[in-house]
Amino acid sequence: MPLVIIALGILILFFLIAKVKLNAFLSFILVCIFVGIFQGMELETLVKSIQSGIGNTLGFLVLILGLGAMLGKLVADSGAAQQITTKLVSAFGIKYVQWAVVLTGFIVGIPMFYSVGFVILIPLVFTIAVSTKLPLLYVGLPMLTSLSVTHGYLPPHPAPTAIAAMFNADIGKTLLYGIIIAIPAIIVAGPLFARTIKKIEAKPLAEFYSTGEIAPENLPGLSKSVFTALLPIILIIFAIIAEQFIPEGLVKQIFMFLGNPVIAMLIAVLVAIYTLGLSQGKQMKEVMDSLSKSVASITMILLIIAGAGALKEILVDSGVSGYIADLLKDSSVSPLILAWLIATAIRVCVGSATVAGLTAAGIVLPLATATGVQTELMVLAIGSGSLMLSHVNDSGFWLFKEYFNLSIKDTLRTWTVMETLVGIMGLLGALVLNAML
Repeated sequence: MPLVIIALGILILFFLIAKVKLNAFLSFILVCIFVGIFQGMELETLVKSIQSGIGNTLGFLVLILGLGAMLGKLVADSGAAQQITTKLVSAFGIKYVQWAVVLTGFIVGIPMFYSVGFVILIPLVFTIAVSTKLPLLYVGLPMLTSLSVTHGYLPPHPAPTAIAAMFNADIGKTLLYGIIIAIPAIIVAGPLFARTIKKIEAKPLAEFYSTGEIAPENLPGLSKSVFTALLPIILIIFAIIAEQFIPEGLVKQIFMFLGNPVIAMLIAVLVAIYTLGLSQGKQMKEVMDSLSKSVASITMILLIIAGAGALKEILVDSGVSGYIADLLKDSSVSPLILAWLIATAIRVCVGSATVAGLTAAGIVLPLATATGVQTELMVLAIGSGSLMLSHVNDSGFWLFKEYFNLSIKDTLRTWTVMETLVGIMGLLGALVLNAML
């Protein structure tokens, strides 16, 4: 019976989001109530579970995602992304321009939400394609691959960070493993795949060629731009190294404190306020106004994550998670593959990678403790599945289609295949790491 209830709950979630177009947060709460009631939970207990799930999920994530949004906004508004792109393309040359834009997408994509990174970098892609006379998709797809991988695999992005919190996974290890898996995924789905689609011609509308670029003399320096964008990762990696190689004591405690994801993001934002704001001649009020706008932009993302956290709590408190764990504990199929398949199925039905990842995490949560698989790899397997087979119910699909002015058929041949390659490579990477660790 619990399986029937959860299946009906997921179907209702699909229906409300995809068909009724109801807000995802409201959909999650309604499904929580449905599952809780039909699992026999007392109404007061049900409400407390929803409150607990939301509180436990957001307690950690509000800090990470809020600070991440601030850093991304400063990187975008200051022209740091433009500087990184321009300098890397110049350094790599036309022959290796794909690798320049891949590196740009990766550096810029880490602190910046996907949709923001897309809108910021696409005009730069168009400019590069025109100046080098290379096919637009040949230049653009590798950069978007990097953005997609950072969005699906790496903290501090919403879904991987939230899933890591659900599994009590170490953020630093998730980031480190994610980077290891990301490199081959980006290479295969980006530059290598882009070479097979040169004949597909994108014809973007003229207005998208209006880059709105900042004058070169007003841009922050390259080293300043790269250092500020990557500072959270630098601090987190130092903490990982300290944990392994520095003996117990004050020095290790300091490194571990500075590498805590919340502290690392806070330091990066404070540094960025100066390096990408005040030192560029901006007034403090202007910088603070920009930060306020950045936080406002993630409100709905936080609510969706909160709704998914509530559903996870209902599944645990009502006994569904334990029931699923008992059913799957003797399965011969790797829990990484099961988690990936569930995330893929939800992604195909709902469209949203964030919703797919968070919903799948709530369902397979017991597998991590029951099977002994590293929770960090479960996070990455779910994140990979949540990127699979993007099609017409995904806003990213339409963003790509409209900016590049492609037909539905050509969007499926390019964007959908790229996303699927990213998803498959992510699973393979998680399985390889699982075998090695």
